Amino acid sequence: MKQCIYIVLISVLLAATFVLAAGQDDILGVWNTAKEDAKIEIYKCGTKYCGKIVWLKEATYDAGSKEGVPRTPILDHNNPNPELRKKPLIGSSILIDFVFTGDNLWKDGKIYNSENGKIYSGKLTLISHDQLNVRGFIGISFFGGSTTWKRSKA
Repeated sequence: MKQCIYIVLISVLLAATFVLAAGQDDILGVWNTAKEDAKIEIYKCGTKYCGKIVWLKEATYDAGSKEGVPRTPILDHNNPNPELRKKPLIGSSILIDFVFTGDNLWKDGKIYNSENGKIYSGKLTLISHDQLNVRGFIGISFFGGSTTWKRSKA
């Protein structure tokens, strides 16, 4: 009887391990940022993984805006590249060249923060099918910040 219980317990543990292990393309899709003010589409770019803004809660300038013409698309005005400052924020790349390394981890990529125009080193960890930890840092991962995105249902 004990032997049967051990076999069942080991089978359950092995099955749970397979469920938690992500495949390299499991990160693909549309993700809501933590504040739910933007949606990011993660897609393959060659053999690597990239992400771009596909939706913004506030996609156009307000009527009283001093940053842009009211009711026109918000531009990537903090971009370090002057040419890209003239382009709409929707469509901008923010996740660049991530590599799947196994263990639910994509790393060696860059994260562009459109709020300040800075580019950080980054890593992405798939916590579950519907949760993605996004970590940006300078130098080593210890010096940085993280946020959790949720997979978009729509």
